[in-house]
Amino acid sequence: MMVDLGEYAGAVLLAYGVSLAMLAALVGWSVVRNRRVKAELARMEGRDG
Repeated sequence: MMVDLGEYAGAVLLAYGVSLAMLAALVGWSVVRNRRVKAELARMEGRDG
């Protein structure tokens, strides 16, 4: 079942797309930052891991 968005379909779909892209970027940034911080902590604690 598809919702009829009428004349605002482009704007609504664009808003959804931008929101999903921003959420994906935030999750990706968080994962990369987490790995970087864990590696730095391990280095500071004298471990290789």
